[in-house]
Amino acid sequence: MPDASVLDSLTGAALRLYQTRPPGRPRAVLLLLHGLAEHAGRYARVMEALAAEGFAAYAHDHRGHGSTTAQDAPLRRFASRHGASKVVRDTQAVRLRAEADHPGVPVVVLGHSMGGLVALNFARTFGSGLAGLLVWNSNFDTGPSLAAGRLALRTERALKGSDVASAVFARATFESWAKSVRGARTLADWLTHDEAAVDRYIADPLCGWTPTVSMAEDVIELIRAAARETNLADLPRELPIHCLGGSQDPATRNGAAIERLAERLRHAGSRRVETLIVKGARHETMNEIEPMRGRAMTALIAFLDSVSRG
Repeated sequence: MPDASVLDSLTGAALRLYQTRPPGRPRAVLLLLHGLAEHAGRYARVMEALAAEGFAAYAHDHRGHGSTTAQDAPLRRFASRHGASKVVRDTQAVRLRAEADHPGVPVVVLGHSMGGLVALNFARTFGSGLAGLLVWNSNFDTGPSLAAGRLALRTERALKGSDVASAVFARATFESWAKSVRGARTLADWLTHDEAAVDRYIADPLCGWTPTVSMAEDVIELIRAAARETNLADLPRELPIHCLGGSQDPATRNGAAIERLAERLRHAGSRRVETLIVKGARHETMNEIEPMRGRAMTALIAFLDSVSRG
């Protein structure tokens, strides 16, 4: 199992941090950023698999998630103010710890779903010296539906306040995605075909909750901030970027949002962008059944191997 500790971030958060190390000097270090309404502990199997391949891995619970605590970030909220910025800056705290633990070792960041929103914002803000970026199962679409969502959240906040669970957000995301799976056994089947993984998610009290209006607004801000072409142009042009999605993932329009993100990255000037759509996979590619999970892990290890060799 990964080692667990607490890392104090300059934002004021006490981050629950998990880490794994290979027996010798790691070939690269991966910072793994989890998705919305879950926690980093769910990635223990991935982290242990990476250690067996010679890579160190760090994963922390975001603000408002898991066992991370902060005075301004109770469960289901990033912060009372500037939440989107703080969740990105927390990632920098983890990077600095990883670099102190493994000086001179290449550092790569992987974000899944909402973690991908954080990862892309992190890379455009703190990308200097970063060895690679993986954005998996994330949707950066900024069409009319996102503008309508922002307006609906403002109305919801005016009527109910910012600290209540957002019915608007739930209807547009989790509930909508659940309905997209024909003959679903549970409301969480949109995550993966792996029934055991779905059952563990449902039974986990730290998973599956509805974000507050405040957190929902911060999530939209993460999308808008990273999706602006001028901001995408802030990414180091030679930074290797890997975009992955599933062909049956309703959260990314069955992978179309991933392909669109790759196009926008290239248009903004990124020169080393690769894309993989895993046929048949739903949202959590790292928690899928075989052979889909194997394709995702093979791609991850190959990417880490590539950047570790320069």
